[in-house]
Amino acid sequence: MDGYLLDWVNLLLRWAHVITAIAWIGSSFYFVFLDNSLTKPTAPDLTAKGVDGELWAVHGGGFYHPQKYLVAPKQMPDHLHWFYWESYSTWLTGFALFTVLYLFNAGTFLIDKSVYDWSPAAAIAAALGFLVVFWLVYDVICRAFGRQKNGDLIVGAGVFVFVVAASWLACQLFAGRAAFLLVGAMLATAMSANVFFWIIPGQRKVVAQLKAGQPVDPIYGWRAKQRSVHNTYFTLPVLVAMLSNHYGWLYQAQHNWLVLVLLMLAGALIRHSFVARHKALVQGKRVPWEHAVVGTAALVGLAIWLAPRPAEAQAQAKPQAAQAKAAAPAAAKTVAFSEVKAVIDQRCVMCHSAAMKSKGIALDKPELVKQHAQQVYQQTAVLKLMPMNNATRITDDERALIKRWHEAGAPVK
Repeated sequence: MDGYLLDWVNLLLRWAHVITAIAWIGSSFYFVFLDNSLTKPTAPDLTAKGVDGELWAVHGGGFYHPQKYLVAPKQMPDHLHWFYWESYSTWLTGFALFTVLYLFNAGTFLIDKSVYDWSPAAAIAAALGFLVVFWLVYDVICRAFGRQKNGDLIVGAGVFVFVVAASWLACQLFAGRAAFLLVGAMLATAMSANVFFWIIPGQRKVVAQLKAGQPVDPIYGWRAKQRSVHNTYFTLPVLVAMLSNHYGWLYQAQHNWLVLVLLMLAGALIRHSFVARHKALVQGKRVPWEHAVVGTAALVGLAIWLAPRPAEAQAQAKPQAAQAKAAAPAAAKTVAFSEVKAVIDQRCVMCHSAAMKSKGIALDKPELVKQHAQQVYQQTAVLKLMPMNNATRITDDERALIKRWHEAGAPVK
């Protein structure tokens, strides 16, 4: 696909994905807040109608009075708003974006041969398998253990163990950036599948039974509630997995699967803290911030763990004499542009030239290298994100060469 056209597709799909995700997550957050903030009505007319909870709110200069019925109103309204397009649209735009960026470019984005050397076709099949298999196993766990004694605890533990295993396996098979994104997509697929296979069908059956004057089977409400709660706790882990793949120091860490797990766990703990806060405020109890504190502590611990080692610690990694001997010539040597150009021609130009201007950047001429010198320096020497998954095998010495060239003013003559 033409690079310019691909950039437009990327932009528009990403934009649509963010918009629909905001709508889905926003409605999810609002209903979790609403469900946990309702109080028992005291007005006789409300209790007579079967209202089980109410909330008075003010927003945008107006007053709102949402009400929740114990089962359903005595007479079903002709028009009901169904919350499902937000979920389906989020998944469809996300999968389209994943297809355009990762599946169509599997050799570059999915595969890191230093992690696992396999064919693009096999990597694509495995990536799709992650989405399908996780949903199937997760669904079996929910149906098999959900209604047992302590079912919520058993299901939570089982799903957590499975997510940890999937995170570890993804990081053993795929490039780090792709692995992080894939785990997020895996959870997001389960969230949308919950809506598609359980929540909406269950609600439709309940509405049909009510309209037909039949007794309502409580299993549908129970299943919908179970999966909605799971979606609530998946939300922040999904978001942090999707965002974290943009930060090389996360997915390039030595134990990157553990980094991903801790990030997602912190998100789930922080989300639980807000859910518990809603209930505590209604009940007049102390807000239990402990889970958020633990989640925040996990993030602080990660930051400390992944922090670059101080210069003195790095110095201890090698014998001082050998380090000084290696560093002195490098520091003294002036970097010629011809050396930098040779590295760029070998490692970068295949994706950044007039023929393929990836991200709108071409580096096949000296004036273009000068124009994009800051980006070359940042992406190759500082962030070490390029070449993508180091597909062209740039070396640390070559990155250091680009660094010294840029620090010397990035000359091209």
